[in-house]
Amino acid sequence: MARLLTKLTLIVSILAFLFSPSHSAVFSVDLGSESLKVAVVNLKPGQSPISVAINEMSKRKSPVLVSFHDGDRLLGEEAAGLVARYPQKVYSQMRDLIGKPYASAKKFLDSMYLPFEAKENSSRGTVSFVVDENGTEYSPEELTAMILTYAANLAEFHSKIPIKDAVIAVPPYFGQAERRGLLQAAELAGINVLSLINEYSGAALQYGIDKDFSNESRHVVFYDMGSSSTYAALVYFSSYKSKEYGKTVSVNQFQVKDVRWNPELGGQHMELRLVEYFANEFNAKVGGGIDVRKFPKAMAKLKKQVKRTKEILSANTAAPISVESLHGDVDFRSTITREKFEELCEDIWEKSLLPLKELLEHSGLSTDQIYAVELIGGATRVPKLQAKLQEFLGRKELDRHLDADEAIVLGAALHAANISDGIKLNRKLGMVDGSLYEFVVELNGPDLLKSESSRQLLVPRMKKLPSKMFRSINHDKDFEVSLAYESEHHLPPGVTSPLIAQYQISGLTETSGKYSSRNLSSPIKANIHFSLSRSGILSLDRADAVIEITEWVEVPKKNLTIENSTISSNVSDDSGAKNNSEENNESVQSDSGINKTSNTSAEEQAAAEPATERKLKKRTFRVPLKIVEKLTGPGMSLSKDFLAEAKTKLQALDKKDEERKRTAEFKNNLEGYIYTTKEKIEILEEFEKVSTSEERQSFVEKLDEVQDWLYTDGEDANATEFQERLDKLKAVGDPIFFRLKELTARPAAVEHARKYIDELKQIVEEWKAKKSWLPKERVDEVIDVAEKLKNWLDEKETEQKKTSGFSKPAFTSEEVILKVLDLQNKVASINRIPKPKPKIQKPAKNETESNEQNTDNSNSDQSSNSEGQNEEKVDEQPETRDEL
Repeated sequence: MARLLTKLTLIVSILAFLFSPSHSAVFSVDLGSESLKVAVVNLKPGQSPISVAINEMSKRKSPVLVSFHDGDRLLGEEAAGLVARYPQKVYSQMRDLIGKPYASAKKFLDSMYLPFEAKENSSRGTVSFVVDENGTEYSPEELTAMILTYAANLAEFHSKIPIKDAVIAVPPYFGQAERRGLLQAAELAGINVLSLINEYSGAALQYGIDKDFSNESRHVVFYDMGSSSTYAALVYFSSYKSKEYGKTVSVNQFQVKDVRWNPELGGQHMELRLVEYFANEFNAKVGGGIDVRKFPKAMAKLKKQVKRTKEILSANTAAPISVESLHGDVDFRSTITREKFEELCEDIWEKSLLPLKELLEHSGLSTDQIYAVELIGGATRVPKLQAKLQEFLGRKELDRHLDADEAIVLGAALHAANISDGIKLNRKLGMVDGSLYEFVVELNGPDLLKSESSRQLLVPRMKKLPSKMFRSINHDKDFEVSLAYESEHHLPPGVTSPLIAQYQISGLTETSGKYSSRNLSSPIKANIHFSLSRSGILSLDRADAVIEITEWVEVPKKNLTIENSTISSNVSDDSGAKNNSEENNESVQSDSGINKTSNTSAEEQAAAEPATERKLKKRTFRVPLKIVEKLTGPGMSLSKDFLAEAKTKLQALDKKDEERKRTAEFKNNLEGYIYTTKEKIEILEEFEKVSTSEERQSFVEKLDEVQDWLYTDGEDANATEFQERLDKLKAVGDPIFFRLKELTARPAAVEHARKYIDELKQIVEEWKAKKSWLPKERVDEVIDVAEKLKNWLDEKETEQKKTSGFSKPAFTSEEVILKVLDLQNKVASINRIPKPKPKIQKPAKNETESNEQNTDNSNSDQSSNSEGQNEEKVDEQPETRDEL
């Protein structure tokens, strides 16, 4: 741990020099199945440039939970407190349900013992959740948006400035529906997503940002086992030469070579083995045919304790489990050894190696050619998993240079800074990631025969992100374009159909009819443009009809001069020599000016000829075609109407949450004031010195009255009512507390003032001895102010002695402090007066030289005046001398 902290401190110190000056901030979210982390990049002075935001419980990761209870919505840590009591009202695992068909989602929920009231969305065939008795429904995208709002609030609270630009990390197996759905969830949350980033790329950025690969390239495997999935990514780190400001520099980069995964293998699957084991043990203990699995509240309690038990087993050879009133007021207590746990998960250890084995097999690399295998993800802390990896890799120690929990979110934050407009990295680390699925494009329509050309591979696996693609077909009728995963056997988890998008392209038939009567130089064709975004999302951007026509067009005719005509006539064949000679003679006559009539005739002939001529010309027309998305089912995006309605609902919930938190804060303030004040009145003896018994008794009665209201009618009060009650109490209590404070603060301030007045005498003596240049009137002014302060203190202290402790003080500690500060400022002002520089005396001029110079000047002036009155007089420059 110490080594990791030292390394993290080093990285943070390096990062302080990575960013160009800016006032912008960005954040990143590592959105997991069970928890999330938020990192912020903020160049605010005095703050670390990149840091992990903490939540309201001062934790660096937060549970991904949304709860609806008693009319309130609770997020994160607040919702976590309700899991054991109201498991059906605390929604989790929403990220993994985006874009999933209802049947797949329901199967997943049942396997995880999540008792949510789920129903099928009729328009999309996806799952939605009924959250209250009024039948209010929310989709996984909406619930995920609530979690992302929570993450954005953590980022803003951490950075202390508004912040909307973010990068969100996603698991590599996320397909098109999941990525689109997550972006729409972020849109509902009001987050501007700069990009999605694959989790392993975030870890690779964090790994390589502080390293130099100019002398050595390396292959590194990032092995991640989180709560719900496992993957292994092969990344190649190297460098290239680049020119910057005329200098050749080495720039680090990494390229993702391959990724393999198992989306149904993670830490929670190990926990489920323990849940099943302990459920069987409890059922056997209770007997009577009771199956604890049928009771959601009991299973929620058991799952919560099992998570702790598994964590204990990572550091100990045995662990206890204790659940009070697991079911039917029956407590459950048991123990399990690490050996038994490993036995229950026997098949999991073998499955955990498969992504790594497949990665090496497809890459052709041996374990010796892998520089490092970096472990990330919480489940990699399990000792048995580490032992299996060590055995397979043939290594005594595994590479754990990164923080298993925070490497992804910190790397994603670096990516956010790199691609944002407001923040730029001075130190660069190039990133080349690719598409993890292959995609095909298929065309359908009238007269389009099914062939190899109608279904083509559009995006091969690991094609660079981002990319643009282009396809062209010779066709003259409207048609359809379908985008799909290349193989039905290689689909994202839970997805049942390879189809990801379907578009109707129209306008081609109309355009063909319009131009078919023209002289087409080639068949009409349609150009289709696709793009693969930085987030890994494939889309059809635009389609154009391209028409090429060859036709006669009128073009301006070149103007030919008579001289040019003559030259042209000379270059002729022999059969026209006689005529040419005649023309030449005429031209010569015209040129010599002998026959003016010939010249006039030529001009008239030129005017009679047409100014244009016809030529064959090839013209290309591009006509935009209309694109309408036709896809239905789980893969379709949320409609604009749905998004608008959902945004309105979420904004209403956000506003209600703010009011609820504000009310709770004001209620806590009022409650805290009552308890603290009553305790002080009872305990502090000084209270009797600053208040009468009647005053205290009256104040306590008012406190009791408000306290009684607080727990009766005040249960349903709003923030304004709580604040009004507090203000009324403070109106009575503040004068008493002020007198109580002054009881000690005033004497302390007076003591400080008198001490400074005594010190000032010594300061003045030093001025007189060592700083004789100080103005006497300024020094006298300070002495006078000090004397007045002393007299004022004497006067006020005498007055205070005559004043009752129950009355307003004759003077306050603040008044004393202000007067002392004023005196100190005057002293400091005098201290800043610099010692004057010694005066420099210039040597006296020789009288003879001076007279001679004056004579010369006089003669010069007379000579100048005699030369003429129109000459400009030039002032003489004074002679300069070096100072001694």
